[in-house]
Parts: sequence; structure tokens; C-alpha cells
Amino acid sequence: MNLEQMQQALTVVRAEIHQVVIGQEEAVDRALIAILCGQHALLEGVPGVAKTLLARTLAVVLGGSFQRIQFTPDLMPADITGTSIFNLQKNEFTFAPGPIFADYVLADEINRAPAKTQSALLEAMQERQVTMDRETYKLPAGFTVFATQNPIEFEGTYPLAEAQKDRFMMKIRMPLPGRDTELELARRMLAGDAPEKRLAEGGVRALLSGEWLGALRGALAQVRMREELVGYVLDVVRRTRQEESVLVGAGPRATQSLLAAARANAAMSMRDFVTPDDVKLMAPAVLEHRLILRPEFEVEGLTVEEAVKRVLASVPVPA
Repeated sequence: MNLEQMQQALTVVRAEIHQVVIGQEEAVDRALIAILCGQHALLEGVPGVAKTLLARTLAVVLGGSFQRIQFTPDLMPADITGTSIFNLQKNEFTFAPGPIFADYVLADEINRAPAKTQSALLEAMQERQVTMDRETYKLPAGFTVFATQNPIEFEGTYPLAEAQKDRFMMKIRMPLPGRDTELELARRMLAGDAPEKRLAEGGVRALLSGEWLGALRGALAQVRMREELVGYVLDVVRRTRQEESVLVGAGPRATQSLLAAARANAAMSMRDFVTPDDVKLMAPAVLEHRLILRPEFEVEGLTVEEAVKRVLASVPVPA
């Protein structure tokens, strides 16, 4: 697949997704970027902003299987990965795969499960396999996790450790819709064409398959990136470790994620080359969840978003 074919396919895919997901254009694009890069993403937003709907719609349009896991304090690792069940007919144990064995997995409210269960999911995300009774089971090639978090409710939660957050390529913020978008949603509901109903009744088509997704990912290699821009990405990430307001900066995995995200964004923007603007646009999504601010700056009201802006402003942009 050449780059032009890839871009045409992405245009059709985005249009089909927006048949169900009203608004949230940035979130849709960034979710597609995570999938194209073969990575995982955190979805952050208050209830009702279509986090689950987005993940389900992506699975349908991209022709993959979907599983939703509701994380709760009593959820055990085996509830995610699967378990061995004794087969009386064969007189042996048989592995029963858990919900993680799907192309697209929605880990709903991941911060409500204890650390042991979170680790089981995050290990599978990193290794793309599950080991049970000394047997290793590979996860699907298109395996992608979208983990949701509620940014305003923290009672009874188990916050992800910083090392675990680093497993996610980016954090996708899903804000409340504007008035016009919310009005459109209300009209659709009254007309019996609510987004959830449209998706359930087959209102969107499966446009791709696993083979197509592999071809799309391969086409990203055709997007050119100058050596100066590679150095710029590296300098931006390294600068987070020197910013006075940041206690813990981003590590080498952030550099890799930002390079991949910038290249995918260029492809989504119908270009075959990366610009500094691609890096600047993707830097907040890739870096914010990886940084820890110094307490004295947090007390003063500084946010992680502002810290990332400071970092970007302090690194010279290559000509």
C-alpha cells in the first residue's frame, strides 16, 4: 500500500466513524494514530462524552473484535487474562481465554482496580502475550487497549503508577461537547437515531480488516522525517527532565512515542513529511501523563499542560 492509498482509506474511515461519534474530531484522530502506531491510549473525560462509544465504533469500522472490561476493586487478574479449566472429557486442563483476547479492548475506569489487576493488563499490553501454566498465548496482531479514567472522581480509586502510565503512548482528552454538538445529539435522540442505537443496529460498516490494518501501519514508513526533526523531538523530551517545575520528566519511551505520533499525524494530515507543527501538536498528548510536577509549583496552581508549553517554548525549532 502506498501513502496515497493509506490516506484515502483513513479519510473514508474517519467519515464512517463520525456517523456515530458526533464531534470529538481530535479524539477520533488521536485514537486512530494510536492504532496506526500499534500502541495503546488513555481516554480521559467525564461520563457521557462517548469514550466507550468511540472504542466500540473503532472496532466495528476497522473490522476487529471488541471487548469491554469494567474495572472494579474485586476484579482479579484471571478475570482479564483467562484461566485454566479442567476438561472432564479429555482429563486435562484447557485454557479459557479472557476478554483481553480481542483486537480492541476497553479497560473502563482502569484506576478502580487494585495494582495486581492493573499489572496483569499492563504486562499483556507490553508483551502482547499471556502466560498461563507455563504456556504462552499470543494476543491478536491488532491488539489495542483504550483505558478510560474519570478526571473528577478519585474516591475509591487506585491511581496508575508512573511506570505504568508510560506504557500508554498518549492520553486523549475528551471534553464536553459544545452547544451545537449537544443540540445535534438531542435532536438525534428525539428522532430515534441516537448514536448508540445507530451503532447497535448496524449503522456503520466494517471498512477494513486485520490485513488492511497491517498495510496501513506499514505505509507509515513512507512518511519522511528530517534528521533535524528527530533531534528536535529528542531535545523536547530531554528538556522535560530539566524543566524547573517538573520533578520527574519523560523517559526514552516518550521519545519513541512522540516520533511515531508525529509521523502518524503527518499521514493523517495528508502529507508525506513531518513538520515541527506535527511534533508540537502531539507533544501534549504524549508527554502530559508522563510528567510529575514539583509540589511547590502545584501549590502555585501550575498545571502539567502549562509545564509542557514551557518546555516547547524553550526548545529551538529547527529551520
